[in-house]
Amino acid sequence: MKRREFLKAAAVAGGILTTGSSMANSWSATKPNILLLMADDMGYADPTCYGGEIKTPNLDALAERGLRFTQHYSTGRCWPSRGCVLTGYYAQQIRRDGMPGIKMGNRPEWAQLLPNLIKEQGYKSYHSGKWHIDGHPKQNGFDRAYGMCEKRLGKGCDDNRFFASKPWKEGKYSAPIKKGQEYYSTIAIADHAIACMKLHKEEHPDKPFFSYVAFYSPHFPLHALQKDIDPYRDKYTQGWDKTREERLERMKKLGLVNCGLSDLQPKVKPPWNLNPGQLKKIYGEGEAGNAVPWVTLTREQKKFQALKMAIHAAMITRMDTEIGRIIKHLKDMGEYENTFILFASDNGASAEQMNRGDKHHRDAPPGSARSFMCLGPGWSTCSNTPFRYHKHWNHEGGIASPLIAHWPKIIKAEGELRHDPSHFIDIVPTVMEVAGAECRDRPGLSLVPAFAKDGAVVHDHLWWYHAGHRAIRMGDWKLSAVKGGKWELYDLKTDRCEMNDLAEEKPEIVKKLDKRWKETAEGFRQRLKRG
Repeated sequence: MKRREFLKAAAVAGGILTTGSSMANSWSATKPNILLLMADDMGYADPTCYGGEIKTPNLDALAERGLRFTQHYSTGRCWPSRGCVLTGYYAQQIRRDGMPGIKMGNRPEWAQLLPNLIKEQGYKSYHSGKWHIDGHPKQNGFDRAYGMCEKRLGKGCDDNRFFASKPWKEGKYSAPIKKGQEYYSTIAIADHAIACMKLHKEEHPDKPFFSYVAFYSPHFPLHALQKDIDPYRDKYTQGWDKTREERLERMKKLGLVNCGLSDLQPKVKPPWNLNPGQLKKIYGEGEAGNAVPWVTLTREQKKFQALKMAIHAAMITRMDTEIGRIIKHLKDMGEYENTFILFASDNGASAEQMNRGDKHHRDAPPGSARSFMCLGPGWSTCSNTPFRYHKHWNHEGGIASPLIAHWPKIIKAEGELRHDPSHFIDIVPTVMEVAGAECRDRPGLSLVPAFAKDGAVVHDHLWWYHAGHRAIRMGDWKLSAVKGGKWELYDLKTDRCEMNDLAEEKPEIVKKLDKRWKETAEGFRQRLKRG
């Protein structure tokens, strides 16, 4: 369905217009603002509207008036995901992640970022927060940008601290940090996004805007305002086992999943994690390096682990609060009803345990600027409920992401779920259709048809590769493999937790999916060779 036809049909269905209304053409031609909100390392089951106990009233409100996608996917890692989100290509297609035969590097010239793709439709574009893509935002179509680390341009972002940064400056809306004033990046990123909206209203009142707001939360280190930590201090003393069980029960009632709870994986953790001796030396007796049953932890470990999850929850609640401020400003501007909002997380929760940035000081209050703690495998498993594995892997725990779509003027199926499997490669085609631009030569599909009904978006296949891990999904069948491991076959219709490997029982399906995985990978290599 063409954009104009879809908008008109949606308006009629929603009772806003009647068939044949003289307003239909003019209204459908009105271009909406677009707000893309990204969390960093937030698990599928963390927000309340996806079954979590973490307070996220603003995300919940978006879900209640919009749509929740239950089978949306990332790439499993931050930089490839962001490459997908802003180009519409798989990361390997554009050298934003490596694989055999493809070396990671800068994007080809033809892999333009989203702001350049919708510029002809009159959009002004603004970036606030994490970057982690090659090039500079302002050299890739963004009119204003804040939050990236200039010294590490193209090689990552300053995601090692939340309480220390240079003041952001954006014309008359600059916000220098005064002496004694507490800086927190999640707040500063929202400040900048709001400032850009104010400037846009003054300078371009007749143009639509695209705002890409990429929070660092809840990526490590576990840094949060003490006032945000306090409500959660006793919340997680029951441990990750009980919390996982409670989350799964809520998720089933919400209709998000229909599988059982995956087993803990005590031996699974990123290979670069600190070893047990290092963890003890840096953090003391309370740290735990593996996702073991909660009952096996010492009293000191339980206390320390519960506090870590409290800080993680505080970071997400603060992010939600700042999203609420951005939404309030949209309402104050009179732009809320005609702003298309998407919210997602760049990958699953992280099991990483490192000590970098400003390093950890044992005498510092947990969550403060002088502390440096990571969530770790135990609570990461909980955040990724009910799935296995974590960020970095291509099993469901690493790649499943919440996706909320909200657009009051168009989406009338309030609070409904969409079970269409989708991927970050679909974001660009979706935004381009909403903006009235034509999308060509990209592997993703527009999610616009899903606004009207479930099951309207059907991919031939979805493909993954990262750091030796790999996967492919065709229909409800999925092949998953860890680095150096053999293919595992799962029927996601009944086993999205990937607990019942059917590879030996159904070798013909393994062969079919493996062939498609290899063909897709070879297609990426050949396209890059052509330039």
